[in-house]
Amino acid sequence: MRQLLFVYNATSGPGHALLDSLHKVVSPGTYPCKLCGLTYGLTSMRAEWKQFLQTLPLPARFVYRDELPAAYPALVGQALSAIFLEDEAGRVEPLITAAEMQPLDLAGLMALLRQRLGAVI
Repeated sequence: MRQLLFVYNATSGPGHALLDSLHKVVSPGTYPCKLCGLTYGLTSMRAEWKQFLQTLPLPARFVYRDELPAAYPALVGQALSAIFLEDEAGRVEPLITAAEMQPLDLAGLMALLRQRLGAVI
């Protein structure tokens, strides 16, 4: 099944989520997960992003970097946060790289994602 793969540059689990929330408040400039910073507020997914995800033409899967070795070993070592496109055979290609995501705000991320999807779908 084709799907979008959103990979957070963060560690999974509720304890890590709490630490990440604190990091975003105390030192947002050093927070390493750009995707988290853009799409999540202090405790939950931003409503604008959540609504946007529902309009996308492909299903979305969200993975944390510590889950990559088991779920997507070929992505271990990739610069993160990033968004990938997974094809029916399980092959994964970058759609938006970490470098491309870095200067974006939420509106810019949504616009770039919509543009890139338009080119491949």
